[in-house]
Amino acid sequence: MDDKEKQEISIIGRLISMEALLVLMGLVSLGYGISSGQFMSIFWGGVILVGAVVLHFVRKKDWKKHWEEQEEMRRRYEERIRAEKEKNNGR
Repeated sequence: MDDKEKQEISIIGRLISMEALLVLMGLVSLGYGISSGQFMSIFWGGVILVGAVVLHFVRKKDWKKHWEEQEEMRRRYEERIRAEKEKNNGR
């Protein structure tokens, strides 16, 4: 596969992604609710759209870096606990 094919697959994948389907469902629900006057459809359409925006920002975050930082903090904490136990056992 060359770069152009990968780029085309990536574009198609983005267009048919779960986020795009969520936004589409939110818009359909919102449009149906507005056209028929049903408050619950308007409400759920709004909730779906807000959820899709939140999901976009959550996925945008660099999770690999976040978990590396968490692992480093856990490792330092375990070392500190181990050092304290050794210090207390040496008394």
